Amino acid sequence: MRGVREQMRSPISVAIITLNEERNIRACLESVKWAEEIVVCDSGSSDRTLAIADEHGARTFRDAWRGFAGHKNLAVERCSHPWVLVLDADERVTPALRQEIEGVLADPAARDGYRVPRRSYFLGQWIRGCGWYPDETVRLFRRGRGRFALRVVHEAVVVDGSLGRLSSPLDHFTYDSISAFLQRMDRYSTLAAAELHRAGRSAHLADLLARPAWTFFRMLVLQGGWREGWRGLVLSGLYASYAFSKYAKLWEMERTGRDG
Repeated sequence: MRGVREQMRSPISVAIITLNEERNIRACLESVKWAEEIVVCDSGSSDRTLAIADEHGARTFRDAWRGFAGHKNLAVERCSHPWVLVLDADERVTPALRQEIEGVLADPAARDGYRVPRRSYFLGQWIRGCGWYPDETVRLFRRGRGRFALRVVHEAVVVDGSLGRLSSPLDHFTYDSISAFLQRMDRYSTLAAAELHRAGRSAHLADLLARPAWTFFRMLVLQGGWREGWRGLVLSGLYASYAFSKYAKLWEMERTGRDG
């Protein structure tokens, strides 16, 4: 049976970065058990993340944190197959997406990279509004043709070549509690503010007043968050808080000279 399973695997590498993802990593790995190679680059987990990855036959590494883009590039560099699929630990490849990916692998005229839609969940519900869907992002690319641009937050793959688009979604099980959002918001808003600070950007009164209000209105009204009920309302308010926090931290950095 082991030989049969191995024959059914697809010639692709899956790259994942982790830090204390014991709750998520098992389901993520199960969703890509059809891949010939899984590379997990950890940055110092103190839970069973790496043990679970080892159980699933992944190649595991532990390295000092290089930032989101830097660490993901490290994982990509360690992949050995012609195609690379990059995942976060809280993401799952659906059966339909697997079929599309395997179609790409078998296509001699395939593009160099592919955008993949993400179906993100907030407090257990798929959010279609608030600008959350389809949230297309490049995740599948030929090895050597794709690389994460070196940004401290909101990192994205840049492909040297042609881009295509897949239609089947990647499931993204993000914030399962408001506390989880707030914890991540504190980290991400600091990183985003630091990036603006290093670029010479200043915080203005409009950034603290208008940007949060505009974020709330755009997500709730223009992007259909109201259709999501109270989840849409809460999510729009949380993103408005993120916008305020980012520029408030930028204002603080200008006055202290420190960038977090």
